[in-house]
Parts: sequence; C-alpha cells; structure tokens
Amino acid sequence: QAQLVESGGGEVQAGDSLRLSCAFSERIGRTFSKYGAGWFRQAPGKEREFVSSISSSSENTDYTDSVKGRFTISRDNARDTLYLQMNNLRPEDTAIYYCATTFYPYSTSEKEYSYWGQGTQVTVSS
Repeated sequence: QAQLVESGGGEVQAGDSLRLSCAFSERIGRTFSKYGAGWFRQAPGKEREFVSSISSSSENTDYTDSVKGRFTISRDNARDTLYLQMNNLRPEDTAIYYCATTFYPYSTSEKEYSYWGQGTQVTVSS
C-alpha cells in the first residue's frame, strides 16, 4: 500500500505561482520510479478532473488544455517526489489538487490510478 502526501497549496492572487509537491512512500514492493504519476483537481460543485501526468522516467508528459503553457509536471525519483509548478494562476484554477500513481506508464484516466493523496487546497483570487 503506497501513501501520497501533497503539500504546497495555499491562497494566492491571480497571476501568482505555486509549486505543489507530492511525497510518495511504500513500505514494501514497488518504488516510486516504477509508477506513472499524475495530478487531478476538484473544484467546488464539480467532478474531479485530470490536470497532468508524467511517465515513470519523465519521458512523457500530458496536460489538460486549460493548463498547457502555465503548469509543468516533474518528478524526482531519487527523492520519491512528484511536483506541479503552477504559473500565472487564474481564479478558475481554484480547486483541491490531488496527486496519484498508476501502474500504467502514464494515464489521463482517473480510473487507472490506484493510489491517491488526501489533496491540497489551492485558492486563486482575482
């Protein structure tokens, strides 16, 4: 059973930046470097949606259209950590952000992710 813990959320103004981190741990078995990983978000009153994904060795990344050019996903397998650099934040980015890992190389589908963090709140005011 893997555990994921997000951090780095907060309240910012439109145009500001934040970097989210997600620390991975697993008592036995697979290491972080074996998993694809991704970020999802859930805004108030809306379903959880895909934000970005990254393959196990960072060779492939994917983003939802609304964050392309503003958000950058990355990972440090030596530190068992996933990141999401968010620049030029907008009020519509306000949501709870979740990190997750998948046994697939990488995926945009929530159903293909096995382990989830508890989420971190990002609030962007205009």
